[in-house]
Amino acid sequence: MKTLVIFTHPNHNSLSYAFLQKVLEGIHENTNIKEVQVLDLYEEGFDPLLVFNKEKRRRDMHLDPKLEKYREQILWADQIVFVYPIWWGRPPAMLLGYIDQLFAADFAYAYKGGLLPEGLLKGKSVICVSTMKGPANYPLFFLRNAHKVLMKKALFHFVGIRKVKFFEFGNMESPKGKQTQKLNKIQKYFQQVKV
Repeated sequence: MKTLVIFTHPNHNSLSYAFLQKVLEGIHENTNIKEVQVLDLYEEGFDPLLVFNKEKRRRDMHLDPKLEKYREQILWADQIVFVYPIWWGRPPAMLLGYIDQLFAADFAYAYKGGLLPEGLLKGKSVICVSTMKGPANYPLFFLRNAHKVLMKKALFHFVGIRKVKFFEFGNMESPKGKQTQKLNKIQKYFQQVKV
């Protein structure tokens, strides 16, 4: 199994970064995972800005040479792990900019004459590990699970990825947030995960 880990947080002293480290520790202890690549979007200097004009058309985004290495990473991976905070009920703009550009028509999905397009990334799995300041049940009760609906249904199912798991950890800035327990839970999960 080949795993791509996509990390999105500007601060390596953050709790999100600590979760990234636990993900990687678990992966390295997992005999099912043979190869791993890590993409730190901020450290990479990824440009999340969409640009469309006379020279750069949306329908050609799947051919953009600046995005080739990122497309290759996605195709290479059996499993994609996203580690990010939830800000304003959704992933950071940096990650959304990556998604906007990489999950493009004729790469992640294609219109083939049916009512809905066909997902082209079938067979892969996704795990989202996210943290938030608010209570764990806040997205469910106050936002009607907007984060999970956005990621699972509007994105991953659309491109053919059916196996999607979420870890949403709330109260992460509270002294009673059980951060160590949750970090250990993630490490243990990745020690055993299979596609």
